[in-house]
Amino acid sequence: MKFKLKLPRLSDLPKPSDIKLPVDLSKLEGMDKEHYSLVAWGLGAIIVFMVVVGFAAFFLTLRGSEETMVPDVRGVDLPSALVKMQDKELYPRISLRFTDDPQDKGRIVEQKPLPGTIVKAGRRIQLTVSRGPVVDKVENYVGQDLNDVKTHLMTLFASTRPLVTIKEPPIYIFDKAAAGTVLEQKPPEGTQIDGPIALEVWVSRGPEKAQVVVPDFRGQTYQEALRQIEKSNVAVVFSMRKADGREKAGTVVSETPEPGTRMAPSAKIQLTVTAPAPVKGFTAGIFERELQEYAYPVKVVLEALLPTGERQSLLKVNHPGGKFSAPYVLPDSSVLILSVLDRESARVEVKGP
Repeated sequence: MKFKLKLPRLSDLPKPSDIKLPVDLSKLEGMDKEHYSLVAWGLGAIIVFMVVVGFAAFFLTLRGSEETMVPDVRGVDLPSALVKMQDKELYPRISLRFTDDPQDKGRIVEQKPLPGTIVKAGRRIQLTVSRGPVVDKVENYVGQDLNDVKTHLMTLFASTRPLVTIKEPPIYIFDKAAAGTVLEQKPPEGTQIDGPIALEVWVSRGPEKAQVVVPDFRGQTYQEALRQIEKSNVAVVFSMRKADGREKAGTVVSETPEPGTRMAPSAKIQLTVTAPAPVKGFTAGIFERELQEYAYPVKVVLEALLPTGERQSLLKVNHPGGKFSAPYVLPDSSVLILSVLDRESARVEVKGP
């Protein structure tokens, strides 16, 4: 296939004299130096103006929104606080927490930044709103153990002012319910909490017991005597002395009152034990502690933390309070730990002679 390309003839092209430019060069040639100077100054002024406008826009951008003062919304209900924030073109960030005053429920209790702070419009302000108290009505504690109720209330109001407490001392009465059981409470369940309440409670001392018979501890080793105490749930006060004559070391040699005697459940038996035979690296002694007097016998536990880290139980008994004592023979540097109602009451290190 052949292509034919037809070019225009030179005679068809326009002559240079016929071409017209948008600018009359003859006029430019006629401009003097003064005109050139005016044009140059004009261009320079335009450039300077554009630079100034650019810098102004840059600094306005850096400055951002207008500044405003943070209003004081503490103690104000949440809807009113939101309106105040909106008026100042501020945005709230809401968090909730329990407070100890029932009247604070639904109100602002804290704000950050503080009132009067100058900030930029559009900033977020932290507002803390009260959820009111942890509980708003008195709970039902009848049938529960008094110590469990006290622990529950301490946990409930651990981070706020306690609104419900147990009025001391509780009223103890003999009842068939287990000792320590709450029998009645005032105010009753469901009472609205408008402020701090001291809860008056009636507590069982357990059924009124007849006198108990004193067990026979004579001739027992101190370990056997401790086991007998746990079985009989009687309170005993120990003393220790050196063995005389034919007396065996580490045994009960004296008991008051006499075995078989009847006594009140809260009375204490006096036992004298002879000092155990000395063993190198071990220390013998009597652990003693004065406890408060209880309305009914409470759980008391004496343990030993050995140097190896092992925990060894020495005595578990329901004790009426007052003087508590127990003999021991333990490795040096052991630690005696006394707990009352599952709470550590005393800790004593065993030191050698």
